[in-house]
Amino acid sequence: MRTWHGNPWAILLTLSLGFFMTLLDLTIVNIAIPSMIEGLDASLDEVLWVINSYVLVLAVLLITAGRLGDLRGQRTLFAAGVALFTLASLACGLAPNAALLIAFRALQGLGAALLMPQTMAIIVATFPAERRGTAMGVWGSVAGLATVAGPTLGGLLVTVADWRWIFFINVPIGALVLFLTFTLIPDTRLERRHKLDLTGVALSTASLFCLTFALIEGERFSWDGRIWGLVAGFAVLLVAFLVQQGRRQQTEPLVPFALFRDRNFASLSAVGALVSVGIMGFFLPLTIYLQSVLGFSALEAGLVLAPMSLVSVVVAPFAGQLSDRLSGKYILMAGLSVFAVGGAWLVAAAGVDTHWPVFMAPAVVMGIGMGGIFAPMATEAMRGVPPQLAGAAAGLNNTIRQVGSVIGSAAVGALLQAQLVSHLHEQAVARAAALPPAVRGRFVQGFADAASSGLEVGGGQAGASSQGLPAGVAQQVQAVAGEVFRHGFVEAQRPTMVLPIAALFVGAAVCLVVRRHVGAKAPGAGPQADPAADAVRAGSQAA
Repeated sequence: MRTWHGNPWAILLTLSLGFFMTLLDLTIVNIAIPSMIEGLDASLDEVLWVINSYVLVLAVLLITAGRLGDLRGQRTLFAAGVALFTLASLACGLAPNAALLIAFRALQGLGAALLMPQTMAIIVATFPAERRGTAMGVWGSVAGLATVAGPTLGGLLVTVADWRWIFFINVPIGALVLFLTFTLIPDTRLERRHKLDLTGVALSTASLFCLTFALIEGERFSWDGRIWGLVAGFAVLLVAFLVQQGRRQQTEPLVPFALFRDRNFASLSAVGALVSVGIMGFFLPLTIYLQSVLGFSALEAGLVLAPMSLVSVVVAPFAGQLSDRLSGKYILMAGLSVFAVGGAWLVAAAGVDTHWPVFMAPAVVMGIGMGGIFAPMATEAMRGVPPQLAGAAAGLNNTIRQVGSVIGSAAVGALLQAQLVSHLHEQAVARAAALPPAVRGRFVQGFADAASSGLEVGGGQAGASSQGLPAGVAQQVQAVAGEVFRHGFVEAQRPTMVLPIAALFVGAAVCLVVRRHVGAKAPGAGPQADPAADAVRAGSQAA
């Protein structure tokens, strides 16, 4: 094994495995939502926090963790992140209630934040500039695979074992990554020291918390003064953060504004946020629909999405190679557009009684699109960044993407709840005629009060309506409630999906302003100095 120490491709494999593990946990939870709601007796609001507590902590601390990597060494921070993520995964699997699960998911997010920015920094130190595009292509392919593999792997684990195994599976993987880290990866660090912008960290954390909490809990609190106060607090804190960062530009700010002078970095960072809004937002309603409306098991729901994963794995390496030969902007535009078209096709085909083969063709189309998104997006965003800002750019780019995930999950969750409140009430009014007159009013009111009580997947709002009724009548109420939920969810899902699909099309349009890359073998192009990698390697040798 010693002969592999320092081997760049072995290092990339180790980094990719750790990176894959953290990104997998962004989507693997979605497929287990119905099982977690039942097993923990939790509401949809609480399960949304299980998703968003992870992403929120991850998004807030990525840049800070990048700075810590420069102070203490990228390998040290990567190993610390893997260890914390692994232990937090074990705790998540053992959590007895939703509150503790949310807390342990936040610890998972902290571990992911510590390790994720180190992957790109170590790649910069390990691969020379002429081979870095291929390495980043592999890194981007892992991101795409993790995004679409989560529902399939999660479905298998939930069906064969239990929802807790979506967390337990990380324990052996994390242990393997930790072993490979100290076996294969040399200690790398920059020679110069960095100062942490603790004020910036505090302001960004507070502002993101206000925004996310308002989006998730707004419908349950009827968008009252408390929620709008949080929205206002987010705006004030964001302005304070930008002002504070502006004053620190001559020292070491959390967000170096100079990065946004590079048109490609600025525009592709925006595209990254839109991609996260689109993809994270798309899978949340879809996984609930497949299980709670169509009645698929978690495994069956995951297998419906499996073609997307398989096709993406095949397409992604070619997209990474083409990004160096052609302009990555066109590959990215095509990938976003194709994924959005496939998503719109799938939503249009989704009905109350749709059979699974109907989803195969749109899933394949979405897989083709997915394969053309992550590799060119990462490569083109970093291509023109000054070497001395590469570390900050990597952390900022990842942060913006994860903030997009927070906003996407929260916004789509809030929109889905708002649409469900409206459509479930309409369906309850229309279908209550099938019930005895004495229970109709209480039945309709159960759905009308859904927003204040917290929506439950599967039509649980009608549970109180059947209490105290004769067995035959109670069974009839539950049957009608199931029909109300299934038809109401399908009607609510279609307008909800407009948001993530529109975000992907907007991202494709933003790519138009990206400067075209002429290719690695353009006339007159010669070998260039790579001070970022040289500085890191020098620090490694000195250590």
